[in-house]
Amino acid sequence: MTDDEARVLLASASSATLGTLTADGAPHLVPFCFVLDGNTVYSAIDHKPKSTMALRRLDNIRARPQATVLADHYADDWEQLWWVRGDGLARVIESGSEREQAVDQLVDSYHQYRANRPAGPVIAIDINQWRSWSAKRSSAVKR
Repeated sequence: MTDDEARVLLASASSATLGTLTADGAPHLVPFCFVLDGNTVYSAIDHKPKSTMALRRLDNIRARPQATVLADHYADDWEQLWWVRGDGLARVIESGSEREQAVDQLVDSYHQYRANRPAGPVIAIDINQWRSWSAKRSSAVKR
């Protein structure tokens, strides 16, 4: 699968898993909503109930910016299976035009955000390596 094909599949997913590293190097995984713009994945800290707004994923990114985004599709018809992984460097964006543009894209993609626009920071993951697999291609691709 080409990088462009991987991007199309990732963009078609309604959610994915964000992987970050804690300060001591342990993996930390959370499901998240996102949009893909070129090679950058954006997600916002939104209004959904959380135990705190001081989220570990934000602390992790600030301490160690390496991040992974993983999306997959499962179906009983195994010919439809696929997964896409993007590895890159993450940033926390508190304000500015890039944050506003990312939130605009998220609002366009998720109707839940139209009534309650995300007010928290935006996470941007600049993907520099794509990995993917599709049953239709039946081979893993390392890029």
